[in-house]
Amino acid sequence: MAAATAVPASAAHADGLPVPSGGDLASAPPALTPLTSAADLAKTALVPHNDAAATLAQLDSEMPLRTVHQVLASANHSMTTSCSATEQEALPINPSATAAYCWEAGDAATQLWLPQGITTSGDAEADGLYGGDKVILSGWSYNGNPEPAGHNASMDDWARVAFINANDPTNFTYRWVFLVVPTSGGTNFRPLISHLGGMAWYGDKLFVTAHWGDADNNQIYVFSMSQILQAQVNSTAVGKVSGGYAAGGYQYVMPAIGSYSVASGVACNPSTDTAVPCFDAGSLDRSTSPVSLLVNDWFSSGGTQPARLIRYNFGSDGNLSLNASGQAVASEVYETPIVGIQGSMSHAGQYYVADARGSEGQHGIMNRLNATTAGATFSCDSVPSDACWAQHSEGISLWGETVWSQTEWATNGKMHWIAPAVRRRVLFAMPLSSLSG
Repeated sequence: MAAATAVPASAAHADGLPVPSGGDLASAPPALTPLTSAADLAKTALVPHNDAAATLAQLDSEMPLRTVHQVLASANHSMTTSCSATEQEALPINPSATAAYCWEAGDAATQLWLPQGITTSGDAEADGLYGGDKVILSGWSYNGNPEPAGHNASMDDWARVAFINANDPTNFTYRWVFLVVPTSGGTNFRPLISHLGGMAWYGDKLFVTAHWGDADNNQIYVFSMSQILQAQVNSTAVGKVSGGYAAGGYQYVMPAIGSYSVASGVACNPSTDTAVPCFDAGSLDRSTSPVSLLVNDWFSSGGTQPARLIRYNFGSDGNLSLNASGQAVASEVYETPIVGIQGSMSHAGQYYVADARGSEGQHGIMNRLNATTAGATFSCDSVPSDACWAQHSEGISLWGETVWSQTEWATNGKMHWIAPAVRRRVLFAMPLSSLSG
């Protein structure tokens, strides 16, 4: 199998959007099955919880407030278009990526943190700019596997976000921001526990999925780009310490401003699709009216349980739209037999679902489908022939007419999270037209 080739910066348009490419289509996956019963919709109902203004004001009064632009201007890490051979091999075979960026060495090889969801300023604002900047957000979670050297179980599923300055397509730089949840009336905070597979940026709000429902049965946490704070103490501690506040060694921290819990109060269970759905991936859809959030279940690529694609509409206030009972209820729920979904996206009535197959070096399968007809996948010189998507891909996000995604793994080449790490992490892009056949 020929290795994919990282695209040099000169192949990108001046606005950072990659040049077009096409792909050959293979056999079609089945159409989506709509779930419309009251019982099915009731499972999706969410209840909003907003942190009191006084709680947020308390943290603001004790820590310096910073803007997205200030975070980008302080970027202390660089990405490269000179990706290694194994990083290039992780890219999609068909359709091929038209832009590819790889992480600084420490992040490319760490086995303690894993890239997950992705969103951009193209989600946040219709013109693709936030405060005048082009921004990509890459969400990472602490690895819950005990194998990596230095693994700390107390940090499992902690969450951090790389704020990537994408103003210059030849020079991506980034800074880490640590995600937390306020406690003690805003006088302290704790780490967010989140798989971070689902991320969507809308207006000034960042919506992220919780780790299969946290202890409070929250499925989604909400953060504000107007609520980025600077830690005063450089310490591995999290929260209030002598001399101010620390953020696990990171300079910037974002406290949650609210959350959504399941209305039933029942915890989700990722081993079954008969109860409350467990959100994994998520993305924004600007083609719907109103703008909407798409989330999906995750079940193992070795399993047979059908997964759900669930859509929530946004209200005029930038939050999920609520019904007369004060609940956010899905506007659409679909079921699909595709398993191993770690990235999903919709646009103009079409759904793009990436099946991340689980073995070392395996390429995934990109499916295009809708609610009425079978869609399309892609063919290449692989086994099976439709395994042409990126290796171990995660979230998907649409910026204008450009699809962005990223790959996750840095195992040792034998499916173990032990040294030496094989670098397979790439942030990549391609035009939407290449997924449309």
